[in-house]
Amino acid sequence: MPLSPLRFRFLVISLLTVSFLGALDNTVVTTALATVAGELGALEHMSWIIVGYTLASTVLLPVLGKLGDMAGPRIVFLSALAVFIASSVACGFAQSMAWLIGARVVQGMSSAGLQLMSQTIIAETTTPRQRPKYMAIIGAAFPVAILVGPVIGGLITDYWSWPWVFWVNAPVGVVAFVLAAIAVPHLAGGGRARFDLVGASTLTVALVSLVLAVTWVVDPRQAAATIIAFAVAAACLAAFVVAELHAANPVVPLRHFANRTMATGIVISAIIGIGLFSITAYLPTYFQMAYRTSATVSGFVPIATVFGMLVSNLTTGWLASRTGHYRVFPIIGTSLGAAGLGVMALLPVGLPLWVPMAVMAVVGLGTGAFMSLIVAVVQSAAPRGETGTATATVNLVRQVGATTATALIGGVIGFAVTAALPAGLDAATLTPADVHAASDAVQTQVAQLYRDVFAPIFIALAATYAVGIVASLLLPPGRLSDDHEDAPAAGEPRHPLRSTT
Repeated sequence: MPLSPLRFRFLVISLLTVSFLGALDNTVVTTALATVAGELGALEHMSWIIVGYTLASTVLLPVLGKLGDMAGPRIVFLSALAVFIASSVACGFAQSMAWLIGARVVQGMSSAGLQLMSQTIIAETTTPRQRPKYMAIIGAAFPVAILVGPVIGGLITDYWSWPWVFWVNAPVGVVAFVLAAIAVPHLAGGGRARFDLVGASTLTVALVSLVLAVTWVVDPRQAAATIIAFAVAAACLAAFVVAELHAANPVVPLRHFANRTMATGIVISAIIGIGLFSITAYLPTYFQMAYRTSATVSGFVPIATVFGMLVSNLTTGWLASRTGHYRVFPIIGTSLGAAGLGVMALLPVGLPLWVPMAVMAVVGLGTGAFMSLIVAVVQSAAPRGETGTATATVNLVRQVGATTATALIGGVIGFAVTAALPAGLDAATLTPADVHAASDAVQTQVAQLYRDVFAPIFIALAATYAVGIVASLLLPPGRLSDDHEDAPAAGEPRHPLRSTT
């Protein structure tokens, strides 16, 4: 749906504001976690402030994507924004951890709608050729939020109080809501088709069970619960596949995977969650232990990674929109990611910190080269009326991949470090400060231990990017079209991208 240039600028500003608000919310909260948990007297449940939010935002993606296709993305977007503002206020007034976790779950559900519908609205109001540039602008909210979120959260917690970490969303959200109400056009949905309740229910239970299982797998006390959760996830996933094959209006149309562009694009998107998002949380610990840096200095490595991601995300989005070519960027990007992580596995400890910073910046550059672009490519290949569903699938595999890989990496690190720590060090209470206060010999042992533990992890993640190289090579060549009505209707086989031949 073409808009006037002025209205489209307002639209991009409003969507960028909302996307940044949603992305910032989770990164701001991480800095205040310890303070929040301490004041509410429930330190043992602290992780659920993050897990509840992430879990809710993950499982609601396919449901909200289908609702956007049925009812239109505008109503889903504005409803999600209103709920996000209300739940943010409720979080700040929390008097107990149960209250806060419940409000965070609702906040996570609405955050999924903000992220998903922002991308869907861009897809519905631009041509395939324009889409990568504006998708990159909206996608830039995520790396910027990672860079500035912890700092903002720390300042708010130190100089105001932790409730303002949540309350600050309200005034910004109200301004964004007014902008969105004016700028977001009325986009027609697919009508009152019967909602796939069975598919949505089985997929939700499967995803919740899977995320819980990989969260518990690192805790030996939860062994029985982990096995049960994995079994429930497998059973519900099988039931979901059967339901989708027979549903008239499936929440995740499995025929999307018969489209080579969509199938390879979804695989490439999963690489981002599995290959990079999963390791960034552990990089500061690695450099504090292996390179003996302070917590502040160790944070420079993920910052370099995210900055590289931001630069290449915006650059490749602009280039793809200018030239119409898209296939070369994921090929180059996954190759850079594989090479960078392979080098990380080979680096000896004791090098100047700028060396791993530069290597991880290359990984970020590679990942950013296709982070937002691949969403635009999949959207362009989706049948008309299924843009929201296709966008949800891309985001879902990325988020599930990041969540499961993060838990698995954490389990590997915990097990391997505990098994090989020098005598006199307790893994349960070990901190970087303890290691830095130990003798040079112990520090050297711990540094080598962490290098030996992380090296195979980096190799495995490099192999993940190598799978992405293969998927990128299988991505059909073509050029993004300048036509608004470019994708086929549901069930039509016509390829939505112009052939280069």
